[in-house]
Amino acid sequence: MSLRVTVIGAGVGGLVCAALLAAQGHDVLLLEKADSPGGKLREVLAGGQPMDAGPTVFTLRAVFDELFEQLGQRLDDHLHLEPASVLARHAWDAEQHLDLHADFEASVDAIGHFAGAAEARGYRRFCQRARRIHDTLLQPFMRSQRPGVMGLAARVAWQGLPGLARISPFGSLASALAGHFRDERLRQLFGRYATYCGSSPWLAPATLMLVAHVERSGVWYVDGGMHRLAQVLAALATRAGARLRYGATVQEVLVQGGRACGVRLATGERVAADAVVFNGDVGALAAGHLGAAVRDAAGPGAPTRPQRSLSAVTWNAVASCRGFPLLRHNVFFSADYRAEFNDLQAGRLPREPTAYLCAQDRRDSPRTVHGGPERLLLLVNAPPDGDGDSRALRPEEIERCRQTTFQRLARCGLMLKPESAMVTTTPTDFEAMFPGTGGALYGPASHGWQASFRRSGAASRLPGLYLAGGSTHPGPGVPMAALSGRLAAQRVTADLASMRRPHPVVMPGGTSMR
Repeated sequence: MSLRVTVIGAGVGGLVCAALLAAQGHDVLLLEKADSPGGKLREVLAGGQPMDAGPTVFTLRAVFDELFEQLGQRLDDHLHLEPASVLARHAWDAEQHLDLHADFEASVDAIGHFAGAAEARGYRRFCQRARRIHDTLLQPFMRSQRPGVMGLAARVAWQGLPGLARISPFGSLASALAGHFRDERLRQLFGRYATYCGSSPWLAPATLMLVAHVERSGVWYVDGGMHRLAQVLAALATRAGARLRYGATVQEVLVQGGRACGVRLATGERVAADAVVFNGDVGALAAGHLGAAVRDAAGPGAPTRPQRSLSAVTWNAVASCRGFPLLRHNVFFSADYRAEFNDLQAGRLPREPTAYLCAQDRRDSPRTVHGGPERLLLLVNAPPDGDGDSRALRPEEIERCRQTTFQRLARCGLMLKPESAMVTTTPTDFEAMFPGTGGALYGPASHGWQASFRRSGAASRLPGLYLAGGSTHPGPGVPMAALSGRLAAQRVTADLASMRRPHPVVMPGGTSMR
């Protein structure tokens, strides 16, 4: 039975959901307020050149191989991917550098030379533990509809809670790392995996060690940049039969008879639907950005600032670089990581931030592809206060942060000379793009062992309204958002298959423009 589905938001989760539902023969309309697909997987122009301004790391390729296979396509026919041999280059000053490699033994050797044989052995044990956690959670949690605590315990082992304990949800990531590494630099390096979920390593569960295994299983370079993935997914959804409309802002999810029955656009146009999929931050629902009738659909209340994940300040520019041998992915660590997160928790920019730098024109070689000025994305963590006038970061704070960040790069030997105006994005800018978040980039923070179970699942509390995206289960990140889209499509399909009312939904005062 072909039914009408409206998907709100052309981020990765919405694109995947739209493509899968359209491929099943449903009448799918995807509405996106921006003029291009991608959501946070976005692109900006700096110095007249397009460059990634969102996620920069492509992992869990198998998720996308499976998606394309479901749609009767091959990933390699649409994207050119090259495996990275160096996962990232890390620096603490001009002398202390450490590369992590795709080749496990190469990383062991690098850590041994950097911090000694005992730390190399600790790394082996750490990776074994990270793999166990990943393999335990892959099917029963990441690829499945969101379970409760006891449901997950039943899935991971017949022993119940003892089986759940093996995935390390109860201790913090920082405390777990202290059991593997004495070297504070290595605790800092691997503690950074908490920031992949916008969280603090002192508050996030040790479960996040699984990120280490995900990266070690493969990081890929995408020809054309990460935004190319969004473009390909949009083309795939269109090919499957979905209709994509850009510049279409959804003002309200319409409800009739206790069920979502369509949407109203900012233009006043109403679109009837048998199911609505919201691919956006659930904070937008709780804040009332899609109407009072769906405020509670994702759960109680909008997350408070302490419950939000981190935001960021980013700078995109074309720049000349000298001194430090940049690769594609580079991290420049602050001298005091704990002080950095104390600042963030206090609602201020770090006085000395850790900086991530993506040199988009580089790969495994320290030389650029073309030589001369190159495209750069520079990012530091920031508090998620983009929706509070009294707490919003002032221009002078942003400028001071830029100066201290460049000083940190210089202490590590990197001298940057921007050749174009820098495109700056702040928490306030992220809030404007993704309302209801305060600029938080990863949904709720992954703090405490219950955090994963508090994320919304694919089915909202309101019949007919479904959820996808990085703020929902299974979590943030490009592959997780893709899995959320697949889970939403599965839930829509299962629910619609049980419907006994194939007739159109009637909405007073409007007609469907589909």
